[in-house]
Amino acid sequence: MFFVDTLDIEGLGNRSYLAGGGRTALVVDPPRDIDQVIAAAARHGVRIALVAETHVHNDYVSGGLELARVTGARYLVPAGASVAFARTPVADGDTYAVDAGLTVRAIATAGHTPHHTSYVLVDDGREVAAFTGGSLLIGTVGRPDLVEPRLTEQLARAQHASVRRLATELADDVPVLPTHGFGSFCSSAQTERQTTTIGKERADNDALTVDVDTFVARLLAGLDDVPSYYTHMGPANAAGPAPVDLTPPRLADAEEIAARLAAGEWVVDLRNRVAFAQGHVAGAFNFEGEGRLATHLAWLIPWGKPVTLLAETPEQVADAQRELARVGIDRPAAAATGDAAGWVREGERLASFPRARFADLAEERARGERIVVLDVRRGTERARGFVDGSVHIPLHELPGRIGEVPDGVVWVHCAGGTRAAIAASLLDAAGRDVVAVDDAFGAAAEAGLPVLGPEDAG
Repeated sequence: MFFVDTLDIEGLGNRSYLAGGGRTALVVDPPRDIDQVIAAAARHGVRIALVAETHVHNDYVSGGLELARVTGARYLVPAGASVAFARTPVADGDTYAVDAGLTVRAIATAGHTPHHTSYVLVDDGREVAAFTGGSLLIGTVGRPDLVEPRLTEQLARAQHASVRRLATELADDVPVLPTHGFGSFCSSAQTERQTTTIGKERADNDALTVDVDTFVARLLAGLDDVPSYYTHMGPANAAGPAPVDLTPPRLADAEEIAARLAAGEWVVDLRNRVAFAQGHVAGAFNFEGEGRLATHLAWLIPWGKPVTLLAETPEQVADAQRELARVGIDRPAAAATGDAAGWVREGERLASFPRARFADLAEERARGERIVVLDVRRGTERARGFVDGSVHIPLHELPGRIGEVPDGVVWVHCAGGTRAAIAASLLDAAGRDVVAVDDAFGAAAEAGLPVLGPEDAG
């Protein structure tokens, strides 16, 4: 009997996998914090014998090299990947023993990267799972534009061919187990489905239902923005990531927090956006610990900038530290926990700003008040509809474009409230009067605000 465990890396929208038999196991695309992978193997009572990478990752720091070192496992990396460390180079068709009667076979599936490789788990001669990394995803494919712009169309065409090869070689009932596609920007689109098979993908995946020219045109037209921190992930993985250090950061008092802000460092408040709006350290930024902390923070922060974490509990700091380490933001400069009142010096007061709904914005506009409506969604989102008269600056561009925000009270919104809260904290720190719209964008039209559609987006 074999087993396959899924390890959800929710903050980054990825999955890793542990698959094995009675004694030994394989790990596919492990996260940097390998302790959770080792714990999963311990629960099954198996030894990790193989660690496999489908590709050199662009969206997170891999734990593969360290996991292989700690466990003594063979480290399988596609032969075409240029890396600076010793590994077992994997070529198309190579087969490796996982456990008694259980093997894994490599299938070259270029597209997401030139060297991308999928792995098929075979139990007593029967194909039982396909670990497809960034190749065939649920309802879509991995994006082809993260390696080199000049290769994008070529890789898109390779992606089409690779997915069709998987569908040709594997039976309809084989489960497809991708790494990307659950919120990761490595996916060319997102899906609500959590599971799939070769047969299900054959029915509705563009790579399997339309010709290559149509597929490539649709794929390239739908590509979203690329998080800036991706620039650092590939090189880190190719060089060989250092072991992660998750020991608690040193504690900072109010004087140190003030000094770090004065030095231009980032102080990040991990509390929920309601608590932050009600009272926070002036100059701090609000990135909620619950949600997509690593993606948002790594996308906005100048790379290498020291960061101090503020949270209600040490556990929240530890969770954030773990998530940030996955994208190479290592060792917070300091941390503070407890009540926000303890984070400011004696005689100083916490800053605050109001929150509102789209209905409040509609009322404010009706009164003729001079306000600025700032939309911080990505361009692909705005193209589907936007509030007439709103200013558009995507959140990831806001730190460098705050000076472009017109004068007046800024009512900032996104699609649901999380990114608006981040933007509001950036504007508040810059000295602007701001109102954070904490509401779903669909409520804008319901509130009577003029919402223009895709035909007006140009």
